Amino acid sequence: MSVSLTPAAARHVEKSLVKRGSGLGLRLAVKTSGCSGFAYALEFVDEMNADDQCFENHGVKVIVDPRSLGMLDGTELDFVREGLNEGFKFNNPNAKNNCGCGESFAV
Repeated sequence: MSVSLTPAAARHVEKSLVKRGSGLGLRLAVKTSGCSGFAYALEFVDEMNADDQCFENHGVKVIVDPRSLGMLDGTELDFVREGLNEGFKFNNPNAKNNCGCGESFAV
């Protein structure tokens, strides 16, 4: 099982952690929501839970809870800029359908 960051995503997370002044890494989770059934949730982590899985890429830690890991296994998190917009892009091989906004998915 793995979750990875592209170099662009790792740089963005690293800059955000420095600006924030603290944090172990970024939590990537799945919540029931969105127009396709599930939505991605991102938050900074100050403390890991005992059952969390930690994946380190380009010097940045991505922390995933066990419930989310099955739906996120193999996911690559990228940070993209398109015109005036910028944000995270989720390349999830487990997603069977994605909504138009790219923030929710079905498995």
